[in-house]
Amino acid sequence: MAHYKSTVEGSWKMVNQQEQTGLDQIIAAFARAGARGTAALMPYYTLGYPDRATSLDVIAAIAADSDLLELGVPFSDPLADGPTIQHSTQVSLERGTTLAGCLEMLRELRGRGIQTPVLLFGYYNPFLAYGLDALAADARAAGAQGFIVPDLPPEEAADLESAAAAQGLAYVHFLAPTSSPRRIAAVAERARGFIYLVSVAGVTGARQTVGSDLAGFIGRVRQRTTTPLAVGFGISTPEQAAAVGRLADGVIVGSALINAVDRADDKPQAAAAYIRSLHRAINHQKE
Repeated sequence: MAHYKSTVEGSWKMVNQQEQTGLDQIIAAFARAGARGTAALMPYYTLGYPDRATSLDVIAAIAADSDLLELGVPFSDPLADGPTIQHSTQVSLERGTTLAGCLEMLRELRGRGIQTPVLLFGYYNPFLAYGLDALAADARAAGAQGFIVPDLPPEEAADLESAAAAQGLAYVHFLAPTSSPRRIAAVAERARGFIYLVSVAGVTGARQTVGSDLAGFIGRVRQRTTTPLAVGFGISTPEQAAAVGRLADGVIVGSALINAVDRADDKPQAAAAYIRSLHRAINHQKE
């Protein structure tokens, strides 16, 4: 995983000499992982699932073994998500979770002392309805470091990119194995923080195997950029996480974490144990 280490150590030293922006904090998180010689671990969890209090306890429980956190803002039509995350977002919506409520939950997490960098994962319509400039300002005030928006293509993302940049926040672009060389070049030029690589075509969800040509896909993108590359969609086991971590700069896991929570009575404890198993695998540690 040493691909990014040599390019970020200078940035890590630089951003520690001044107050860090959200983008700086994301860069620093990847730099710390690179200094360990490992990939950054980035769990996804839906805010408000299965209820507000439990979601906060779960997120707090996994933060210590996470390099970054991807926190999902529920939306009624989550096209990029598979059944597990769709169910979690539906339950969260039924519990009354709103975008403003998600920002308040993030404030509470920061109040608990959780310092892990957070990216808000959400769909564009609620963000647009909130107001992009207001959202970026309020997200920064709540303690977010950036945004991930799966239904906003690069050619339509300029307004949110600009609003995020004005607050020092990252806007993260997606690439898929089917992305054309032109799309890869366009995203590489605009990328800030990291690029989200979808391991397989389709929606999120735990799978038995990760994309068969993942190494080739990562290689094609690396030819265009030194920005960190984080891989998500389909990663569920410690073995898969370790394998992806040997290729990429970041490993993103969501559906399998929610499945672990669903199976457990003590949901924060189960979430912490699952994420710890991934952390150990990525960091080549034995149980």
